[in-house]
Amino acid sequence: MRLDHATWPEVDTYLQRSRGIIVPAGSTEQHGPMGLIGTDALCAETIAGAAADSVDAFVAPTLAYTPAPFNMAFPGTISVSEESFESLVADIVDALLQQGFESVYFLNGHGANLQPLRRVFSRFPGAALRLRSWWDFESVNDLRRRYYGEWEGMHATPSEIAITQVRHRVVEPGAADEPPRKLSRDYIDAHSGDRHGAPEQHRQQFPDGRVGSHSALATPDQGAAILEAAISAVASDYSQFLARAE
Repeated sequence: MRLDHATWPEVDTYLQRSRGIIVPAGSTEQHGPMGLIGTDALCAETIAGAAADSVDAFVAPTLAYTPAPFNMAFPGTISVSEESFESLVADIVDALLQQGFESVYFLNGHGANLQPLRRVFSRFPGAALRLRSWWDFESVNDLRRRYYGEWEGMHATPSEIAITQVRHRVVEPGAADEPPRKLSRDYIDAHSGDRHGAPEQHRQQFPDGRVGSHSALATPDQGAAILEAAISAVASDYSQFLARAE
């Protein structure tokens, strides 16, 4: 159940049987010619919500304003500084702990969130906090490799776009029908976690916003399969996290 759709007595009752909560985190940034601006947040929100429903957990409002400075040369991107993001997340974690939530599970959908979130976690050494990205699980990666291989790329990936096609809308590929420039393994290793260049430089290098990702390979059927795998994996991982904390 969504925390923001609950009443305070419902939260009070929930806390008598469970002390866990899932917090989705994404971004608001360009995702190529056919990817929705909110792709990262929508993926994390969809998977977290369905996983929470399957294990009778609360899910917090999605963190959608996060660091994405490299994409600021593309219209629609809203980036906040890492310092602002860390400060907000630290306040949220502190508030949740004060309210009686003892196990806080962050489900991430945006690479640039990872280091700031880890730094926030280090401020709460005694707390039960877990960080997972929805693509961390082998069952999900098996599908990504099977469907897209090397064309999964790094940004505006066909897997995340396929997920949004299931719950939101399908945008015609247009120019994205043509594959982008394929990335080398060295480039991927050097830029993992969204370690990209300055905005203008980034747009010059990847003019349509895709970073080695052939977005047009995405289909809703693939998205449904990826969603099913991710929801199941997250629900299982959350349940194990909660059991250990208790």
